[in-house]
Amino acid sequence: MFKVRVLLAMLAVSGLGACATPTPEMTANNDPFETTNRKTLEINGKIDRYFVLPTVGAYFYVVPDAGRRLVHNLLQNIAAPNIFVNDVLQGETKRAGQTAARFLINSTFGLGGVFDPASKKFHIPAHGEDFGQTLAVWGAPEGPYMVAPLFGPQPPRDAAGFVVDAVVLDPLNYIHIKQHVWWDAGRYYFSLLDLRGQTYDTVSGIQRGSVDYYASLRSLYRQLRNNEIRNGRPDTKDLPEF
Repeated sequence: MFKVRVLLAMLAVSGLGACATPTPEMTANNDPFETTNRKTLEINGKIDRYFVLPTVGAYFYVVPDAGRRLVHNLLQNIAAPNIFVNDVLQGETKRAGQTAARFLINSTFGLGGVFDPASKKFHIPAHGEDFGQTLAVWGAPEGPYMVAPLFGPQPPRDAAGFVVDAVVLDPLNYIHIKQHVWWDAGRYYFSLLDLRGQTYDTVSGIQRGSVDYYASLRSLYRQLRNNEIRNGRPDTKDLPEF
């Protein structure tokens, strides 16, 4: 399964190919691979339209809202150890404590994580974290904007973070489970369904309301990513001096 994860990670950075000489606009947007990125986004859109969305529709039809919530809770709890490590690596002691408490409470009182008493009973909020964000906190630059096959926006910093999260930090890599490949496939498959189901309305709205969907997606990705890196705190950089 280690080789499968590495292969997936390599796919995340394989979408560059050959590209034309960057225009001044591409350079200004830190997007020298825009020509290739647009083609990759178009391919990803077809995969989404003809495979992912029908699958999401079937998932919503077969699994009621309450069942989808249990799946979301379980996936969130499985990700908690990885989130905790990145909290610690970023020096976010309070958030690390929240993650540890959520994992302990939901793994016990939440019956392995299918229920979320940490939020409902103890009012401990959930949050995400990944090694791409950790690299950003450590000062690593984003690098040129990239759109990877299947994965979507994936600049070098986030692609490297994906590799570390999937191959190194995921504790399930170190647990021997029979039929591990099927377990991982199911986990990632339902993670995709869960994520796509939650973002369907937002993505559809951007597609309908954008004159240039690619440029809108690039801008939104960077805004959301920077907000995640700051953990929702106000951006105090580049403020005018008085």
